[in-house]
Amino acid sequence: MAATLSRDVAEGIVRGALHGFDTSDRLAALPTDAPLRETLALDSLDFLTFVERLAAACDRRIEESDYRRLTTIATCVQFLTE
Repeated sequence: MAATLSRDVAEGIVRGALHGFDTSDRLAALPTDAPLRETLALDSLDFLTFVERLAAACDRRIEESDYRRLTTIATCVQFLTE
């Protein structure tokens, strides 16, 4: 990742990576502190797809050891803006 992302851009990336896991309206209304896996009923393959989308959108490798940090929209934004 060449430049640091703003929080707004990072949140847009996270919400975009969730596209298809629920309706657009429900994803737009999803609170930033809602646990993603439980709220969206993401199984391990869905979660991996989400992580791959994040990585591709940011041109950044996300290690498996970082997955535990990607629990909510807010924690994903925090991770992406570090």
